[in-house]
Amino acid sequence: MESIDHKILSELLSVEKEPPLASKHKRGRKGDPPQADHWPHAILLERAAYLRKLARYSEGSASETIKEFPQHCAMLSFRGRSGIAELHEDFADIFIVLEGRATLVTGGSVVGSHSIGPGETRGDAVGGGSRMELRPGDVAHVPAGVPHQMLVPGDKSFTAFVVKVRENPKMAK
Repeated sequence: MESIDHKILSELLSVEKEPPLASKHKRGRKGDPPQADHWPHAILLERAAYLRKLARYSEGSASETIKEFPQHCAMLSFRGRSGIAELHEDFADIFIVLEGRATLVTGGSVVGSHSIGPGETRGDAVGGGSRMELRPGDVAHVPAGVPHQMLVPGDKSFTAFVVKVRENPKMAK
């Protein structure tokens, strides 16, 4: 038993030493004009392998924020199993599929909903929603205020680059 604990601990410690993706890119000095950001596919997949390791020691998923901007942020998400239902009142999600397959359920309502903070609702499932299959190269947009859930089949996994965009759907109507 002690050797298993040691192996898990050493694996976690090696995972924790991984630098965040944003730190691998050159940053400008304060006062320099803004620069375009570029995250090569190979680098994103390398980071996804790191997230896969983290997910083994959690509930089966892991994500990291790559960079934050004033009205949006760029993230990398790995799922080794289906996620819970989510609803973000002020943020849209744009998923760009890098690896794997999943079913995105959108619309309907959040079953067993509970608030986890201002404008953030979670639940057991999305009831009465529409389903769309996502494959590598696909892009899906979930507007703010729309319930959604990512379903990953069996022993498969799913990796996506995610852009969270601040929206105010009440003002758009």
